[in-house]
Amino acid sequence: MKMQMPMKTLEHQHKLKPTVFCQGSLERLVPDWIAKRFRQPKRAQNEYRLLHEYSASRSYLFDENRENFFSPSIRIAVVDFILERSSFKEKICHRERNPGARMHDGSHSIPLENKGQPGQDNSDDVKSIGIRQLLQDVEDGEHAFYAAFPLHDGSFKHEDTNQSLRARLWISWASFNKFMLYQPLDEIKEYFGVKIALYFTWLGFYTTMLIPAAIVGLICSLYGIFTFPTNRISKEICSDSTTIMCPQCDKYCDYWNLNSTCMISKVAYIFDNEGTIFFSIFIAIWAALYLKLWKRYVSPIQYRWGVLEYCSMAEPQRPEYTARVKNCKRKKYNIYTKIEEPSPSFWTQKLPAFICSYSVVYLLISMTLAVVLAIIVYRMSLKTSHNLYGDSATVSGKLIIYPVTTATINLLASTALTQVYTTVAKMMTDIEYRRTQTEYNDSLSLKLYLFEFINYYSSIFYIAFVKGKLPGYPKEYNRIFNLRQEECSTGGCLVELTIQLAIIMIGKQLVAMAKEYLTPYVKQSYKKLITRNRFETETENLQSCQWVQDNQLLSWKELSLFKEYLKMVIQYGFITIFAVAFPPASLFALAYNMVETRVDARKFLKFYKRAVPERVRNLGMWYNVMQVITKLAVISNAFIIAFSSNITHRIMYMLMVNPAHTDEGFVNHTLAYFNTSHFEEAARPEISTFNNMTVEMCRYAEYRNPPEGENAYGRSILYWKVLAIRLALMVIYQNLVGMIQVLVSWAIPDMPRQLQVQIKKEQYFVNEYIIKQEKKRKLRCHNQPTL
Repeated sequence: MKMQMPMKTLEHQHKLKPTVFCQGSLERLVPDWIAKRFRQPKRAQNEYRLLHEYSASRSYLFDENRENFFSPSIRIAVVDFILERSSFKEKICHRERNPGARMHDGSHSIPLENKGQPGQDNSDDVKSIGIRQLLQDVEDGEHAFYAAFPLHDGSFKHEDTNQSLRARLWISWASFNKFMLYQPLDEIKEYFGVKIALYFTWLGFYTTMLIPAAIVGLICSLYGIFTFPTNRISKEICSDSTTIMCPQCDKYCDYWNLNSTCMISKVAYIFDNEGTIFFSIFIAIWAALYLKLWKRYVSPIQYRWGVLEYCSMAEPQRPEYTARVKNCKRKKYNIYTKIEEPSPSFWTQKLPAFICSYSVVYLLISMTLAVVLAIIVYRMSLKTSHNLYGDSATVSGKLIIYPVTTATINLLASTALTQVYTTVAKMMTDIEYRRTQTEYNDSLSLKLYLFEFINYYSSIFYIAFVKGKLPGYPKEYNRIFNLRQEECSTGGCLVELTIQLAIIMIGKQLVAMAKEYLTPYVKQSYKKLITRNRFETETENLQSCQWVQDNQLLSWKELSLFKEYLKMVIQYGFITIFAVAFPPASLFALAYNMVETRVDARKFLKFYKRAVPERVRNLGMWYNVMQVITKLAVISNAFIIAFSSNITHRIMYMLMVNPAHTDEGFVNHTLAYFNTSHFEEAARPEISTFNNMTVEMCRYAEYRNPPEGENAYGRSILYWKVLAIRLALMVIYQNLVGMIQVLVSWAIPDMPRQLQVQIKKEQYFVNEYIIKQEKKRKLRCHNQPTL
């Protein structure tokens, strides 16, 4: 299993300093009088020991007789390794129906295969390997085994604090009144293993890094709130009672006054002001720093836990993979395990399975896009409702209710689709040839994220990048399914983007937290009732057994930790990709994560069976996904600033149009004139009067020529100037921010220099000791008398 085990204390080991403390890099960022308020109460520290890969041929490195040489988490992992790779026959599982059948060893135990790696026997197949298959087998309504799980370390209740690590974690980690303290990472790793401990390490670091982003986002939002009374644009809109706007739907919509969007223009300014560009640049630099500092922060922890040099190729094969490739004639030598392993053909096995898997995945993603398209069509058809703009005094209110309802529908649809896709993604990953559990997890993680990306972001991308960009003009509208495209309000689409983003992000998080904590509680209560009926005839002593109590808990599944990563990475996308539209997103994420950390801790300790400890080196696929999101965020924010915000319009107007270089008259500058007698037949409003007057001229948001003169309704020269400024702003923004991100990545090394020196010293010290011991052993063998 290639485990890193603590070595015995070597001669002159005291000359080496212990490895860097896990929380050290965070504590150095703040003064000591602040950091000490977040430290856990001091406990007895384990003796500093070097780590080395365990090998029977080098047993002299280890104190095998030391108490707890194999910790409980390692023992659990070893037992699970054996059970997952033990093979069985049908005659063994159902021996009661075949009394004449005998076990390999004459006993009632399941025989183990000892040739090569466990489970690599040509008589086995995927349905006759591992304890999980036995848990699924049913004969005459009875399971071969009812459950298989490691036991919790006693009760989580407070009175067992001195004896139970589970209880200590409940008090020092899962308690809500300790949410300001650092997490006891070493104890989490000792109890749950590296995989779960690394998740909480990352979650704690990510939450801490959200603090500066939340502060800056809050400052930018407050700046908009305190300065919007001085905003000339909203004042012009609110005071303009003479400008009549063209109808926003065909036939049934009436004309409307520009000042009916007064409130919308005020709200728009809060998130569309001078601080927008600053915050977008800040969040791009923050994201680059976060990713780089994470690698630097986690490297001492990886070394401390013995997974810094852990390689997935050294990981044992999945038993399901072993069973599937048992008949492969092609062999491949693994330099890490020193074993020749069957290797499936790329063209006849791996590629067809890959194509089949991702074809189904892309089919489901296409179905998700179809749902999004249906919602868009619903939004466009809703505007043809007779009463949508029936009363001009309520236009502003309906412009808020309208995106709220569609965002809520989108949230409910995306939540329902998630359940279906998760099941299908797991089935498709099962048919692929994934050698190790790490490869399997990465493949499943990618599928889950691809779907969730489309599921949650598609409607937001539509508002940010598509809506209102090419609607046409009253004489010739661009149509989809014979329906007019949606148009942005006078203040732009940024307000609706903010509403959509806030509802989906905050709503999703609240629904997820409620579901995450209440669902296990309901399931556990139901399972307790069933278990109590099963053991109601047993003695009171049996009821108090740890295995009976743990059996009432929920089973730990492969997707349990995937879902935790998934929702956090989705949240990271909301914060970075759409930073311009919703600066307070980081603040909401910070508040949510501070609670989420303790909710997850309570859930793992109280509601779930103990998970089998697993080793991983890093976040796997999730780190790569966040890197892609960080790069995508630069492009997204540049596009939103250039095409969904009014900033570029205002800059161009103040610099090139208004002699006073102010934004006075900006609203009138952005509206074109349309002669109502030129309406196309399909768009001509049936109601041709407005406020008891005949409307001859209405306005619409476009840069087009007036209806009189040459090239009527054609693109004006101002349109091309604004487009040029927008494109130039995108190029400058992307290159500037991209260059800053590259400089950040180059300037910050992945590993602290102190740790690099420490690793070299320890490796040199251990190698010298091994050479010395090997020389002694060779000398002893040479001096032994020959028989």
